[in-house]
Amino acid sequence: MNLLEDLKDYLGFAVAGNFANHLGEAGEADEFSVIKTKEKDAPKGMFPFYIKGHNSFLGTYPICDEIILTHGREKDNLQVEAEVALICDFIYENDKVIDIVPKYFSAFNDCSIRIQDGNKLSTKKNWGTNTKGISQDLIEIDNFTEKGILSKYHISSFIKRDGIVYDYGTTSAVKSYSYFFNQLKDWMIEKLNTQEDCGPLEELTQFLKVAAKDAKGILIAAGATAYTEFGKHNFLKKGDEIFVYVYNAHAHSFNDIMNDMCGMDTYLGQCSKLHQIVQ
Repeated sequence: MNLLEDLKDYLGFAVAGNFANHLGEAGEADEFSVIKTKEKDAPKGMFPFYIKGHNSFLGTYPICDEIILTHGREKDNLQVEAEVALICDFIYENDKVIDIVPKYFSAFNDCSIRIQDGNKLSTKKNWGTNTKGISQDLIEIDNFTEKGILSKYHISSFIKRDGIVYDYGTTSAVKSYSYFFNQLKDWMIEKLNTQEDCGPLEELTQFLKVAAKDAKGILIAAGATAYTEFGKHNFLKKGDEIFVYVYNAHAHSFNDIMNDMCGMDTYLGQCSKLHQIVQ
């Protein structure tokens, strides 16, 4: 399986506001204040970042596993967004998403522009080729419930700048997403079928009608962790090295992750690791 080639035939969607405090730290809370949710801690909605064949910027395939290209946009404040990617099958019938079946997960960088210009969130998520990151270390999902493998995993992210390693996102358990497992799955099916145009979010059925019937599957970025103090105040520069780990915290310690990043010989058998260089 050539993951990067395969994903060209997937739909790319992401979840907004699925970790406490992330939107505020990303400077997006005001834009999202118009979005009302049924529950206080519910995610705000979903947005597209790649729709094959779409006649807009969304038709550009943005995913890479080795580099992030700034395309001259450094002054627009680029930030890593460390997430779990869910690689899913889905069923689409009569212009409706009937089911989503998560098959694999991976470390993901939903790299984002932090310019507050009043445009839709999707415009800040795909500004050209090689502007997203995914690890090719796929891990199979045994079952997408609290009893499954994902309950054991944590997300960590780091920047290596001028030879110094900095924590970028707060290390977070995957199960500490506001919505995950069946709650997230049911919510995503509802949003894909019913989300309306409001504030920074778009009506989603327009994208599915264009591309769902020909898509192999759907890639879901489940939401970004909160930032450390360094992550809040330091945006990406050329030459930065980005590391995102989704690792089994029952098998590996945080020190194991740090040792691996620093080039020490560390066995990380149950880990999805993404390493990108900003260019």
